[in-house]
Amino acid sequence: MSLYLLHGKLTAKQGAKATLSNILIAASKLVATAKGCKLYVIGFDQGENEDVFITEIWDSKEDHDNSLKVEGVRELIM
Repeated sequence: MSLYLLHGKLTAKQGAKATLSNILIAASKLVATAKGCKLYVIGFDQGENEDVFITEIWDSKEDHDNSLKVEGVRELIM
């Protein structure tokens, strides 16, 4: 079985880490029930930086691509 993994880092504008995290958490709730979603996790360093990390695991790239069609997802992440 082959899975599709995405792991990335976004850097929020100064003082906006919580806002960015909340947007991504809202998006995660929308895609959590999407076909093929195995994991969608948001994390961040408790330190002073503004980095937010996203890890996603999907059954396939196609499932991930289709998750962007879930109502409300694009509006949150664009």
